[in-house]
Amino acid sequence: MIATHLPVLLILAPLLGAILAALSRNGVAAWLIGLVASALTAAVAFALLWRVQAEGVISYRIGGWAPELGIEYRVDAVNAFIVVLVGIVAVLTMIFARRSVLAEIIPERVASFYTMMLLCIAGLLGIAVTGDAFNAFVFLEISSLSTYTLIALGRDRRALVAAYQYLIVGTIGATFYVIGVGLIYLVTGTLNLGLIVERLASLQSSRGLIVAEAFIVIGIGLKLALFPLHAWLPNAYAYAPSSAAVLLASTATKVAIYLLARFLFTVFGGHIDVGSIAFGSLLIGLSLAAMFLASAAAVVQNDIKRLLAFSSVGQIGYITLGLALANPTGITGGLLHLFNHALMKGAAFMAMGAIVLRTGTAKLDELAGIGRVMPWTAAALTIAGLGLIGVPGTSGFVSKYYLILGALEAGHGWLAILIVASSFIAVLYVGRIVEVVWFREPAAAAREASEAPLEMLLPMWGLAGVTIWFGVHAEWPAGLASAAADTLLRMVP
Repeated sequence: MIATHLPVLLILAPLLGAILAALSRNGVAAWLIGLVASALTAAVAFALLWRVQAEGVISYRIGGWAPELGIEYRVDAVNAFIVVLVGIVAVLTMIFARRSVLAEIIPERVASFYTMMLLCIAGLLGIAVTGDAFNAFVFLEISSLSTYTLIALGRDRRALVAAYQYLIVGTIGATFYVIGVGLIYLVTGTLNLGLIVERLASLQSSRGLIVAEAFIVIGIGLKLALFPLHAWLPNAYAYAPSSAAVLLASTATKVAIYLLARFLFTVFGGHIDVGSIAFGSLLIGLSLAAMFLASAAAVVQNDIKRLLAFSSVGQIGYITLGLALANPTGITGGLLHLFNHALMKGAAFMAMGAIVLRTGTAKLDELAGIGRVMPWTAAALTIAGLGLIGVPGTSGFVSKYYLILGALEAGHGWLAILIVASSFIAVLYVGRIVEVVWFREPAAAAREASEAPLEMLLPMWGLAGVTIWFGVHAEWPAGLASAAADTLLRMVP
């Protein structure tokens, strides 16, 4: 009986947890509630993945209403992959959060912080499993509003400005998205994604489709920080509380990328090039710009959290490049890099959260020699950095290898060369961190520091460990990414 309701339980677990955390008004109780709710969420996510692999697509109709009248939750190989990622990150972030939240959040706001984390998780999972275009907008706003609050709850006053910037950009993105959805509704008379696909097949004129796609892609592009729509991201990640930065860097942009892929390949039926608009070529160009320009901006940053933020924009470029290639190997590489980058960047931001906890700073020039006093934390940061480069033996190498094969499969040998060349920029910014952290004499902040608490090291090393493990044993994530890519391409006529 419970198995039939897994899609809705996936959202109810964090949503009810958020309500209980808000009612508790106690930081410790709210954290315990958050930990239990996120653990249940992860368990349901894995159960959904198992059911999809065993039975195929799962359709869950809210209230038993037909898709024409009600809301359908629809889970296939694509979003099952995404919800498992969100579930893994959610539970590890919640374990990590307790100590960092106590240090970074005013005690009276701790319960509110966990409430917002759970609401954000619920919103992200809702985006992933819903089969209704407008319902996706509702969940997008739930996750966005809670994200703005998470960023603003930090003690750093710059976080308020970062949250406000994100609020403005996020509102514009949501407006563009809902305008696009409205145009699709005018054309098709439905908001159900499956029915939209059926009715678009008989569409006589493509003009409305072109305009709708433009609005939706721009709106989602703002949410996922697609270059050059990324201006909100560096400040948001740099000044957000450490636990919020971990959650957002690992999940928020990844779910937005999923939504973009869902529209491009499922709703628009793989019409990457619509009319006279060569969107595939445009997306390749924007991806390359992110890979080179955003990565170059990371090289000159002194704040490591801002460095990692610009790195995220660059790494998003690799993911969208895989989607733009629109072939099985390329999409597999893009989705696999989505998964791997979430784990690598989660480990990196956890390491920085621990360093900030012990030193009070994220400035690179003030953290010289920190590896000598926080070796386990610095080692996790280094492994995450090696993964971002794509060093053999890390998961980042595997996903970039798939991207190179996808470029060659598409007949773009020059693109394969650029993928390799852009990785050398990552060598520069990761190399700066490694040199300062490990090979310089300890600065004042480092000399007064001590190793991170065990409860922060365990989830940090969980993510760093799988960065190595999936670099050697990539069968499971690569298999999931390949199944997701096949599902997306199956929708293309």
